[in-house]
Amino acid sequence: MAFFEPIGTCMLALACLAPVQPADSTFQLTSHHANGRIGSVSLTCHPTGGSHPGRAKACASLSKVDGKFDRLRGEPRACTLEYSPVDVSAVGKWRGEPVIFRTSYANPCVADADSDGVFTF
Repeated sequence: MAFFEPIGTCMLALACLAPVQPADSTFQLTSHHANGRIGSVSLTCHPTGGSHPGRAKACASLSKVDGKFDRLRGEPRACTLEYSPVDVSAVGKWRGEPVIFRTSYANPCVADADSDGVFTF
């Protein structure tokens, strides 16, 4: 009988289940384009998740700069000189620390290039 007792106790008390830990790096990312288009996605890192279409790359980019959005630098590439501003923001946490970031890019190509894909959605 002693063999089944610990299992029964665990099942009744749910004491054996590990608590679900919330992700320690979670963001709501938004973009406002000059043409009126508004985009919004969620991004979770550690573990990777959310609705961001390139979440693995975005998390890798943020990991390289320890979650400091103002330090994001993508690979240099040619973008048109068209002025069609994109205002972006990130609100959330990086490794448990609060983050609020806002900036503007000259156009969507520059936003993608300079944010290393974080604001590509």
